[in-house]
Amino acid sequence: MKASHLFYPTLREIPSEAEIVSHQLLLRAGFIRRNTAGVYTYLPLARRVLRKIQDIVREEMDRAGGQEIIMPIIQPREIWDKSGRWSLYGDEMFKLGDRHKREFALGPTHEELVTTLVDGEVHSYKELPLLLYQIQNKYRDEIRPRFGLMRGREFIMKDLYSFDVDEAGLDLSYQKMHDAYQRIYNRLKLDYRVVLADSGAIGGNESHEFMVLAASGESEIVYCPLCDYAANVEKAECSPEQTSRDVPESRPLNKVHTPGQRTINDIVDFLGIPKTEQVKTLMYYADGELIAALVRGDRELNEIKLKNILSASDMFMADENTVKEVCGAGFGSLGPVGMKIKVYVDLEVAAMKNFACGANEDDYHYTNVNAGRDFTAKAVVDLRNAVAGDKCPGCEGRLQIMRGIEVGHIFKLGTRYSEAMQAAFLDARGQEQQFVMGCYGIGISRTMAAAVEQNYDENGIIWPLPIAPYQVIIVPVNFNQAVQKDLAEKIYQELTDLGIEVLLDDRDERAGVKFKDADLIGIPLRITIGPKALQENKVEMKKRWEKESFLVNIDETLAMVQSIIGK
Repeated sequence: MKASHLFYPTLREIPSEAEIVSHQLLLRAGFIRRNTAGVYTYLPLARRVLRKIQDIVREEMDRAGGQEIIMPIIQPREIWDKSGRWSLYGDEMFKLGDRHKREFALGPTHEELVTTLVDGEVHSYKELPLLLYQIQNKYRDEIRPRFGLMRGREFIMKDLYSFDVDEAGLDLSYQKMHDAYQRIYNRLKLDYRVVLADSGAIGGNESHEFMVLAASGESEIVYCPLCDYAANVEKAECSPEQTSRDVPESRPLNKVHTPGQRTINDIVDFLGIPKTEQVKTLMYYADGELIAALVRGDRELNEIKLKNILSASDMFMADENTVKEVCGAGFGSLGPVGMKIKVYVDLEVAAMKNFACGANEDDYHYTNVNAGRDFTAKAVVDLRNAVAGDKCPGCEGRLQIMRGIEVGHIFKLGTRYSEAMQAAFLDARGQEQQFVMGCYGIGISRTMAAAVEQNYDENGIIWPLPIAPYQVIIVPVNFNQAVQKDLAEKIYQELTDLGIEVLLDDRDERAGVKFKDADLIGIPLRITIGPKALQENKVEMKKRWEKESFLVNIDETLAMVQSIIGK
């Protein structure tokens, strides 16, 4: 491709709308343009990167036994009602109607549609297992689309669905996808981790996320440096530290006047009791029932864990007026002693002795509170967020935390959808059984953005070779100079004939502009043809990920390019 013919409108200034590095650079380098909040046009350079990601994904899905299909984006309400997710999915679903007043959704995901398809066509265990996938656009009405391609309303996704006879079959399909995803991200040359994750609105009883490591990542990953334990912070297990053998005996419950003291820090200052010896009480409505949850004063409650423990479809924090009516006190004075509602206690709190908490009376706190003696827990469970330094649940190591970008997610669905939608087959005895399902997603457009978040410098993008829009860019310092032009076009043609993807910057621009654009768009290998090097019968080469350039004899150029890019 000649740069004079390529549509890549680069920008020198950072657009005001761009918040993170990938958003800034993809806009500046002429890869994407915003149409409206969360919706982007992919320009030619982006399309080339996306196609390469899709090709790698498609090859690995096919290798694992997947069969590609294309399902409709427009989905009828009836199938979502059947699964129970029309209302459960909430306002994130784009909904529309046709001229006959029928209701439809723009597909945010395709579990319902693929289950309906397979139920209508697969009738015997002999036709299983079955792995069906597609690569297409998805639509979710994000309340606050942001970070460019990271959280958009329209995005490109690969989703595969497995159908098996039983749980053992699902285990095999799940492992196939787990291995295929690792091959994909290895081939993409991205630094990633596989972590335990919460299944969320998709459902199911086991899931893993594939996280590209990046400082800008929205998710926190908890991991152990001594073993292979890794989990999303929403899922990370928290093991309580063993209490000392010199734990003090339970002391008598004591009520203390604490006027105007509402926060954990207030009690630290007022009573001199450290956060680690205080307990905070949080109130939630879970499917309409008011409950209390306790964590240590210096900890954060993990709402995902609590919601899963309660098996709640809807959960939100109670307002202060409701809390006062039920408990007799507002926020800052709440505690479990004397509470008439269910109290869920974190493992750490259950092991504490003589802690301080609210007394359910404004301006009063209790000290010397002990679980079991002073109040009864409905359940003692893991409720808190993991933090760096926690004990690893799998070994004697200490957990660490890093940030990552979720680019892939695999789920064991079991019979969550087949039961709800009455999708079944006949087993070897002629008896009807529900399909045992899994689903497996990869964010194609998000992976492109994540690659940028992990590969850039102050000058622009540094694309990994397997997904770079072009592998080589040739930059003649002065294309109007005959010797430079002829050599540039000769090398361009020879590399192209070898199947190497080459961009020739034939524009009538200053060399500095060409170099800046080459760095900005991130082509892995630059060949510069200038008068000084030509005097020595050489060209200058520079790898995008290295600072220094080097000279190569003209007759060795092709071999050097092939050795660098692996052709």
